[in-house]
Amino acid sequence: MNAKLLLKMLLLLAILLLLVIMGMNNPEVVHLRLPPILPKARTLAAPAALMYFGFFAVGLLSGAILTAGKKGGGSSGSSRGKGDR
Repeated sequence: MNAKLLLKMLLLLAILLLLVIMGMNNPEVVHLRLPPILPKARTLAAPAALMYFGFFAVGLLSGAILTAGKKGGGSSGSSRGKGDR
């Protein structure tokens, strides 16, 4: 197994462990207000553990989407063509 992949997996597991600990110690319902997105009279009420999981999932998915197209090797902006001599 690749050492870099193993380190990434251990970091992800540590973050998930913190997520579980926060969820277990914060069982009460929290209210989320987002005036630019949700109407002013509406708030989202959910258990804190579910909110933590949702925020973590959104961050994980957005990071995966941002890094999905990258391939190893070469720099993107500093390559010179044949006519640039």
